[in-house]
Amino acid sequence: MQKYADYIEEIEIDSLWSGRKHVKWKLNRQVNVLSGVNGVGKSTILNKVVKCLPQGGDFVSNLLKGVHLKVQPTDATRIRYDVIRSFDRPLINAELVSKLGLVIATELDFQIFQLQRKYLDYQVDIGNRIIHVLQSGAPDAAQRAQALSEPKKRFQDLIDRLFADTGKTIIRTENEVCFSQIGETLRPYQLSSGEKQLLVILMTVLVEDCLPYVLFMDEPEVSMHIEWQKQLIDLILQLNPNVQIILTTHSPALIMNGWMDKVTEVSDITVN
Repeated sequence: MQKYADYIEEIEIDSLWSGRKHVKWKLNRQVNVLSGVNGVGKSTILNKVVKCLPQGGDFVSNLLKGVHLKVQPTDATRIRYDVIRSFDRPLINAELVSKLGLVIATELDFQIFQLQRKYLDYQVDIGNRIIHVLQSGAPDAAQRAQALSEPKKRFQDLIDRLFADTGKTIIRTENEVCFSQIGETLRPYQLSSGEKQLLVILMTVLVEDCLPYVLFMDEPEVSMHIEWQKQLIDLILQLNPNVQIILTTHSPALIMNGWMDKVTEVSDITVN
């Protein structure tokens, strides 16, 4: 039976660019923020690691030459992970998508579209588990069933609070994520770029169902309001305390809520 890693303990890259810059980065169990000036290699480090991680696959046998990972537990051969790139660029094949009848124009829209499918699967799985618990006849069945539904409620409550200034609330009777605003129903594709970014990140975390996994994010704060940037790491950990966050950023706001000691400068983990 294949064993999943809980987190990455160390990343080592033999050369960042054509035989230059050896990287060795010891990671924190929960939060890791990679910082540095433009062009120093932040995104390159993330991209090299992500490229060697097939989704759900055996990362040991699929690692690219020159990329080495130490994980915990040490005998794990698989790893759960997600990658979020939150630049809201137009889709290259937007015309084809339009012909399919989908209201998707940007990369964030496409991520939301994919997450809506995962969100439906997540709800079905939680519903089946709740039914199983309630049918078990255990004395604490009601409490266990309520605990299973709590992460989804927490997600909905967080989104309602964060979007409160614009009067948007999640319609909780819908199977997909959509919003009510002054009596009008809004699809997530109608949100601003910053709202989409936040929704993509929190939905991604929710559907991982509190399992240990690694969340890679390349400048996730790009279009977000500064107050959301300050809360972002805490919001992610509220939804899943078992996640390991590995992100790049240029924004000081992202680390203002007590995460300054989790910042690593690229220059501190590279040698020529």
